Amino acid sequence: MNVKLTPLMPTSVGTPYAHWASLPQHSRGRLIAEPDSATRNAFQRDRDRIVHCGAFRRLKHKSQVFVYHEGDHYRTRLTHSLEVAQIARSICRALGLNDDLAEALALAHDLGHPPFAHAGEAALDVCMHPFGGFDHNAQALRIVTRLEQRYARFDGLNLTWETLEGLVKHNGPLTGLGEDRVLPMAIREYADAQDLELHSYPSAEAQISALADDIAYCAHDIDDGLRAGLLEFEQMREAPLAGRFFEKALADYPGVARGRLINEAVRELIGLMVDDVLAQTRSNVAEERVFDAAHVRELGQPLAAFSPELAEEIQALKAFLFTHLYRHYKVNRVMSQAKSVVTELFTRFLDEPELLPTEWRLQCEEPRSKATARIVCDYIAGMTDRFALEEHGRLYDLRLKI
Repeated sequence: MNVKLTPLMPTSVGTPYAHWASLPQHSRGRLIAEPDSATRNAFQRDRDRIVHCGAFRRLKHKSQVFVYHEGDHYRTRLTHSLEVAQIARSICRALGLNDDLAEALALAHDLGHPPFAHAGEAALDVCMHPFGGFDHNAQALRIVTRLEQRYARFDGLNLTWETLEGLVKHNGPLTGLGEDRVLPMAIREYADAQDLELHSYPSAEAQISALADDIAYCAHDIDDGLRAGLLEFEQMREAPLAGRFFEKALADYPGVARGRLINEAVRELIGLMVDDVLAQTRSNVAEERVFDAAHVRELGQPLAAFSPELAEEIQALKAFLFTHLYRHYKVNRVMSQAKSVVTELFTRFLDEPELLPTEWRLQCEEPRSKATARIVCDYIAGMTDRFALEEHGRLYDLRLKI
């Protein structure tokens, strides 16, 4: 087969793009046509719009594992997103992919998370079950296409097709995977306006962004768990995958303070996972004879990946963290309270939408209707941990000021 390769273009650091990279000049554009920026390419402009939007700022006070008031040094959704962006950029630059697109996707990937981490999402999903459920990826799409109200000409951020596609599909196709899989309502609604090709895998940059998310939260949740005292250093020496790096840190730096040893072990763990992604992805590109960005979507399987051996070890590490960190009794206690806060807020606002702030109340219909439920869900999903606790106090504690 005679393959015509896309000409190599300079990246943001001056090296050539790979022929399978997403090029901004080949973007499918925006739903609402806009003049090009004189100083930024399309994906850089997407990144900047994400950074400046209100939903991104609110990530500062949304939980990663620990609720914001438990300490100043633990990751929040904001700091996690920045770390994911750094890892995604580094991998993309090494592969010759578009680090601007990967950075935009990494910064946006958690925009749809409600307060209180996965406990808040689980509670909202239960509350919304009669009304179509709740999914944080779908909520992120709803935020960037509708809920952000910054521009005079359109709702949302009017991001490029490639950024929207990667935001929705970074974990893979959403259709054609079995009749039992229900597409979230926000994604179904948007698909009527713009075809994001939900049956295919996304760009290589979106795939890298998803892998960077795995790398970041595995490594950094270990760091936070150890510093919070929920994980023990000796315990981590026996952990799948990570244990070897804690042993190595002890052997290489005897007598060094535990905090420095934790940093060394986590740094080495990140390095291993990044190197593995680079090696496996390069091998996949050569094996599949990938010739352009469109071919990446047509493969029918991920192009960017961990090696099978490391993927198995990462799953074992995730299971370890699930048991010893995410389901630690201290985390369970806080998250049980968090679920109650979200559930009680939802129930109260759904029954009495007149309690909502005016701009939200005016969007509602009759109490307990599907339309009102979606507005209440949007309002709660946009809350920070702190604001959710304050709203709950205002509604349920008469001693607090209105």
